[in-house]
Amino acid sequence: MADENKQQDGDGGKIRIQYYRSVIAFPKTQKEIVRSVGFTKLNQTLERPDTPAMRGVVAKVPHLLRIIE
Repeated sequence: MADENKQQDGDGGKIRIQYYRSVIAFPKTQKEIVRSVGFTKLNQTLERPDTPAMRGVVAKVPHLLRIIE
């Protein structure tokens, strides 16, 4: 039964997000968004679940983050 729940949670797949522009000179709220996704270094790429919430986070700061693939 636990395997079924894992498959349902992972139905959306994964997206690769790249942090490609520095948060210097941008508002504190945008810096917090970038950190909350998990980025610590510039040009870093992370895989996150492909959910509407994660896509919404990237849509808030498209000038700092981009979706690859």
